[in-house]
Amino acid sequence: MSDETPPPVRDQDHPKGLALATGAYLLWGFLPLYMKAVAHISPLEVIAHRVLWSMPIAGLVLFALGKTHDIMKAIRNPRMLMMASLTATTVSINWGFYIWSISVGRALDAALGYFINPLFSILLGAILLKERMSRTQVAALLLAAVGVAIMTWESGQLPWLGLILTLTWGCYAFLRKALPLEPNQGFFLEVMLLTPLASGYLLWLGSTGQAHFLSGQGHDTALLLSAGIVTAVPLMLYANGAKLLRLSTIAIMQYMTPSMLFLIAVFIFREPLNSVKLTAFAFIWSALALYTVGVLRAMRKAH
Repeated sequence: MSDETPPPVRDQDHPKGLALATGAYLLWGFLPLYMKAVAHISPLEVIAHRVLWSMPIAGLVLFALGKTHDIMKAIRNPRMLMMASLTATTVSINWGFYIWSISVGRALDAALGYFINPLFSILLGAILLKERMSRTQVAALLLAAVGVAIMTWESGQLPWLGLILTLTWGCYAFLRKALPLEPNQGFFLEVMLLTPLASGYLLWLGSTGQAHFLSGQGHDTALLLSAGIVTAVPLMLYANGAKLLRLSTIAIMQYMTPSMLFLIAVFIFREPLNSVKLTAFAFIWSALALYTVGVLRAMRKAH
């Protein structure tokens, strides 16, 4: 994960970028299996351990890359600290609902949220940045809206869990772009800001006898210790890989994770998938296909 690899030329993907991004998406795709293993532990406790054990991993990476001076500058900048606090809060909310969705058998709802996310980013750009949407993008958003409407009709309520995951991750990505730090430094700053809260919460759990860590169950301790690895490693792989890839490549590769989540939910977790819900997903997949075509056309015109 060295920052010394030269960026790719405009119309090429660097092989290292493909390898790093593929590794990140595959790890994220298998993450539901880990989340299922810790489903008996409260989401807040899992989040706290994700934060706590990500800190040393992120710190070691920054030290190895010689990028610690950027963190010192950020700590002395109140505006940057405020922005990082906002991104840290947003991603924590996303983590919490994602962990909860797996633990209560609603992985399909989580998959829905992450499938819709690229389309929500387009809408966010149009509303907040006044970016002009193409006809293809408008059509994709309408198709996704039909999919959500079908799910609403099928369940009798909005698919609120998927929409919350879409909203929180889309806002996190939007805010994260505004944070003037490289991805590795930004991630370290976020977990650094969250660590006091996470540590305090875990100490309280331990003092009240509610903690699963070091509670006599060796597998729980091992799972929680690995929370930092499953959190930090794919994030940093992606952060370094995305810099070496074209936008069109990232737009297509980002479907790997929700696709794996969908398959795991149906074939491993055995969550029910009736014909109505499948029809709703078909509309959303069609929307994503249109979105991808739009990205490829834009890249071709730019070239």
